[in-house]
Amino acid sequence: MDKAQSKSFTKIQRKGPHGTTLAPLIRRYIRYLKLERNYSPNTIDAYRHDLHLLLNHLSGQGLTPTDVKLDDLQRFAAWIHERGIGPKSQARILSGVRTFYHYLVVDGYLEVDPTELLESPHLPKHLPEYLTTEEVDRLEAAIDLTSAEGHRNRAIIEVFFSCGLRVSELVELKLSNLFLNERFMRVVGKGGKERLVPISQRAVGELELWFDDRRQMRIKPGEDDYVFLNRRGHHLTRTMILIMVKRLGEAAGIKKTLSPHTLRHSFATALLRGGADLRVIQVLLGHADIATTEIYTHMDDESLRQAVLCHHPRNIRNGCR
Repeated sequence: MDKAQSKSFTKIQRKGPHGTTLAPLIRRYIRYLKLERNYSPNTIDAYRHDLHLLLNHLSGQGLTPTDVKLDDLQRFAAWIHERGIGPKSQARILSGVRTFYHYLVVDGYLEVDPTELLESPHLPKHLPEYLTTEEVDRLEAAIDLTSAEGHRNRAIIEVFFSCGLRVSELVELKLSNLFLNERFMRVVGKGGKERLVPISQRAVGELELWFDDRRQMRIKPGEDDYVFLNRRGHHLTRTMILIMVKRLGEAAGIKKTLSPHTLRHSFATALLRGGADLRVIQVLLGHADIATTEIYTHMDDESLRQAVLCHHPRNIRNGCR
């Protein structure tokens, strides 16, 4: 938060719940997000921004957070809409507001949560692009293995596709969390939650080729445990990987919109089409809610027809198995 925002924060209302200033309440709320909700720093920054928007709006209405009713929050929702904020961002802001009021109820500042009936804007279901196995093979074939980063980049693509990691999980992946002989890795996901993810033999092979190159590098102090490094011996950033994936897509002649998430989505889609249970996919992806995983069920009509032909007991005898 910049100095101007900080000044407006303290200026919003001198008094908050129970006659106290808002600053201590905000500190306690942020501590709640860190310690009890175990949110990442990026999520906490987003929720702090959401709270800032709410408090600025309430200040203009002469209200404190504990004064508000549902009508006031609906006016706030209309206000952020009128500012030209997109539906997805509106939904995220209102989610942050709900979390704040949930905290006020949990901590005894309020008896009734005014956000219970607060509706978010309807979001059209957007299904990210995914790659077929053949397209992933084309992506890997486009990598120049004579370059210093060749084997590293192939290992990155294969780990994305074979393990379904988030880009943040991949950049933070540690050697100490790899168990290649047993063919699994320990992944630290959102909120510091850990999960075990199997590694395919193909991914193990690509990692071992990269490690041969990695051993020849001069690695910066403190970077020794990171799996993926740049040529200067520092671990990679999300932006570096995004640029690499996009460039490979262009080199491979793939017209789809590509990002690291495209490969994560491809992992889940391949599993689903291979017959994996949705709950298994949920665990492998590290989703807290099965509803998040359900976006991966976008099978086309032919896939649905084949699923019935291959898995329904009336059809199994017809040679699908």
